[in-house]
Order: sequence, then structure tokens, then C-alpha cells
Amino acid sequence: MALIAPSLLSADFLNLGSDIDMINNSEADWFHLDVMDGLFVPNISYGMPIIAQIKKRAKKTCDVHLMVVEPQRYLEDFKKAGADYLTVHYETGYHIHRTLTSIRALGMKAGLAINPHTPVEMVKDIIHDIDLLLVMSINPGFGGQKFLPTTFNKIREARQLIDQSGSKTLIEIDGGVTLENISDIIAAGADVLVAGNTVFAAPDPADMIKRLKQAGK
Repeated sequence: MALIAPSLLSADFLNLGSDIDMINNSEADWFHLDVMDGLFVPNISYGMPIIAQIKKRAKKTCDVHLMVVEPQRYLEDFKKAGADYLTVHYETGYHIHRTLTSIRALGMKAGLAINPHTPVEMVKDIIHDIDLLLVMSINPGFGGQKFLPTTFNKIREARQLIDQSGSKTLIEIDGGVTLENISDIIAAGADVLVAGNTVFAAPDPADMIKRLKQAGK
């Protein structure tokens, strides 16, 4: 059964506590927390202080996705803020293996994200050092975008790489996940589905999470 990770990027920040409680009480598995710096992606979201406050109230895994340049500078800060999974982007290009090793040494699970234009084969030599492979199904930076169909082949390629290598890496998909495509995404080999706008734009977000969870069985 696939894990569902609602993205708080789409939450109501004037009522963030209520949205956190909703996720706590829902069938969701993780909190997905997007950190953007306005440099790596053309948007700015939130950082360590907000995550630290979320962590105080969240009762589920905090999955932190860093869309920032030089992520290696902030690993300890995000550990202190409460990250359980910490994902950096392959495209930052700075000693990725060292960064993944450092994340694990700090006691977090190490995630690596690849953008739509980055081939899966680029991570084959470090797949055993990755706990979570985040395959971006949109161009990162903004919620509400449509799922890129080319992602299906990338999921299948990632699934084959992981299975053949014997690693236990989870495949996470972020961007454009809906009730209409979730079954096909899971069939291709995904383990974790991030859903932001699909959840928080629904009339009943908790019910939408339940429906996504059921569709992911």
C-alpha cells in the first residue's frame, strides 16, 4: 500500500495548526514539507523556524524536501528543526554522496530528488546511499501543476534499478498527483505519493486523503 504525504505548501497558513491536526487525524502517513530559497527554484516558501513549530504538533513522519542551493550548509539545522527524512536535489551538484552520508550520520533518512530532465541512471552508483528517491513529476517551485506523463517511464526505470540493486530505496512522486492518476503511478512502481493541491483544494481534505489512500491499495 502506497504512503500518502500531504504537502503543507498548499495548506492554509493562517490556520496551519488546524491543518496539521487534520493530517494527524487522517489516514495520511507523512507530512511533506517543501523548503524553497528563491534561487534553486523561482519561489520562496518557509524554513527551519516554521518546520520546528510544525514538528511540535505533528504526530507523523516529517519528510523535508530542500529545493535550495548548497543544501549541505543546512543539514544540522534541519535535523534540529525535526526532519525525519531530508531530501536534497541531485542538480545542486555538490558532493552528493558526501551530503547523503552526512544526512544519515545525523540520524535522518537521506533523500535524493531528481528533476524532470535528470535521467534515473545518474543515481545508479549511489542508489544504496539513498533511502528515498524523489522523482519530480513537475518542474519544482510551485504547486498546482499538471503531472508530466514522461514520469511514468522514469518511475519504471527507478523501480528496475532499485530491484536489481537490492536496495531498499523508496520511490516518492511529487507533483500533480490526483485520484485520476494515482493508480497508474503506483502500478509503475511508486511507494510514496505527495499530494498538495489535490488535498487542500478539496471540500473535505481528510476525505480526499482517505480516497487517495484507498486508490493506492
